[in-house]
Amino acid sequence: MAEKESALQKAQQQGLKNNNPFNKLIDNLYGLFDKPVVRYGFIILVVLVALYLPQTTSRYTQEVMTNAWFYIVVCLGLNIIVGFAGLLSLGYAAFFAVGAYTTGILSAQFGMSFWLTLPFSALAAIIAGLMIGGPTLRLRSDYLAIVTLGFGEITRLAARNLEITGGASGLIGIERPVLFGITLNQISHFYYMFFILAVIAIIVSYRLYYSRLGRAWQYIREDEDAAEAMGINVVAARLYAFIIGSVFGAIAGSFMAVKMTAISPESFMFIHSVMILLAVILGGMGKIPGVVLGALIVTIFPEVFRGIGQYRMLIFAIILLLIMIYRPQGIWPDRRT
Repeated sequence: MAEKESALQKAQQQGLKNNNPFNKLIDNLYGLFDKPVVRYGFIILVVLVALYLPQTTSRYTQEVMTNAWFYIVVCLGLNIIVGFAGLLSLGYAAFFAVGAYTTGILSAQFGMSFWLTLPFSALAAIIAGLMIGGPTLRLRSDYLAIVTLGFGEITRLAARNLEITGGASGLIGIERPVLFGITLNQISHFYYMFFILAVIAIIVSYRLYYSRLGRAWQYIREDEDAAEAMGINVVAARLYAFIIGSVFGAIAGSFMAVKMTAISPESFMFIHSVMILLAVILGGMGKIPGVVLGALIVTIFPEVFRGIGQYRMLIFAIILLLIMIYRPQGIWPDRRT
């Protein structure tokens, strides 16, 4: 009797899978991009279009795409924590707040060049990652999520009340970066700068994914107890993921600070962490092209439908709901073997 019930359940699941309109599309994408010629040809085409785009589009389009490159960087950073290592973080906005305020303080109050502030931003992110990750990464599931949520709110409130961060008004007068004697003050300058940053983030993510450390993260994500039994130092590997992901966010925050020339605590609220996590889950946790796709959707979709006013977020929510129903693992998830 039990065998019949099990067989019936499998048949029902297979029927649901066959009726899922997304499965065939995703399988076709997998098959298409498994071919090196198609994959590299598509990458070259995307790069050429991205490089040529500022020559033919308005400032508004360039601004939207600059934000899209920024979201790709922070989403890839969170993907290391959530997608690669299987940790749940709800306070990721705190890490690019750390980078933004480090650059803002050193630039606006101490007159340091932007490029010299980047190592300090990375160092501040490492310290923050150690502070939050060291004592708490032994926790699992909901407990870790609650701790990271608390860390995000503590960071925002500290920035709101400390004098060195400018209090509730934030920091203003952050100097624009200078590269080869050229002051980067045009939207096209920041478009290309964030695009290069996104490309570097993608390359680093791939290198990490196929490294020995990346394989350890995947083992921990699938079965933490089995990974520990195999000799993997679970706490150390998770801490590496937390720190590296934090550095991604801090560097992106530093670049965003000089682009805006002003930052405030309201720029790093909980909703920003939720949107970044939404992009990672929507695209497909652990799959780098999926995360890039999720970041582009979350950034571009509300702007494309801005003409319909307040209803655009309702339509966006309905589409997200349908995707979560028919594709709960994300639009382009990591393939399981």
